[in-house]
Amino acid sequence: MDRDHFRPGPLADVARVPADDGWDLVFVRDLRHPPEKVWAALTEPDQLAQWAPFLASRDLGTPGAATLSTVNGNETFPEAATVLRAERPTLLEYTWDDGLLRWELTPAGAGTRLTLRHAVDKPELAPIMAAGWHLCLDVAGHLLDGDPVGPIRGAEAKNFGWEELRAAYAERLDDDASPR
Repeated sequence: MDRDHFRPGPLADVARVPADDGWDLVFVRDLRHPPEKVWAALTEPDQLAQWAPFLASRDLGTPGAATLSTVNGNETFPEAATVLRAERPTLLEYTWDDGLLRWELTPAGAGTRLTLRHAVDKPELAPIMAAGWHLCLDVAGHLLDGDPVGPIRGAEAKNFGWEELRAAYAERLDDDASPR
């Protein structure tokens, strides 16, 4: 796909749930690729560099220390990370700065149901994170399809519908939190 024609796909299933000392953003996306292929995109530095909001210092498929460097334009900001669990190809859990990310991969037909739980300390951060992960995972989907568009991260995300996604997820998450 020509990068200039990239547009975000439909909203994902999301929820904001209380967890430990804050909340978890739960973000669910169905991908048309088997768990093993999705696992490679989540763990291999060369693939992460093409879609994730960070660059990884090493393969994330084994427990231990790593550095995840957030990218914004030409600047990178290294942050300590620790892979806590790596159960190929079903579960990946790691810290990133002060956050915790848990990726669960479940076979779904010929594809994968990907569930991300991203710990956030303030509930108002959930729509911001959801919009960012939405764009990143749309880009990952193109990569997995063999149609890479290149990473969309940092301030550049605003050129690809990030603000509209943030507003839509804020509305969805607020509706989710309201009494029924």
